[in-house]
Amino acid sequence: MLQGTLDLLILQTLIMGPAHGHTIAHTIEQRSEEVLQVEHGSLYPALHRLENRRWIASFWGTSENNRKARYYRLTAAGRKQLLEHTNRWDRLVRAVNRVLRPAKEET
Repeated sequence: MLQGTLDLLILQTLIMGPAHGHTIAHTIEQRSEEVLQVEHGSLYPALHRLENRRWIASFWGTSENNRKARYYRLTAAGRKQLLEHTNRWDRLVRAVNRVLRPAKEET
């Protein structure tokens, strides 16, 4: 994935509400129709990075299978970053598409 993409996907996943790491990874994989695979070795450092930036906050809760799990939620600062990152991503996609699919020159 491009640098920063996983952060954006995590923030977007948490817009729906708090979730633990396994759920975040599963949601990203499911929404991408299994194209994107989120490895735990990438996910947890990203979650810690986002928490250090105060874009997400964590708390302990009980998972669906009655186990103790760390949950993450989006903060107000995270919502702001999500909007900024989404806008930046949209500009990047449009720019790449202009290179890959240039408009036909008029003759």
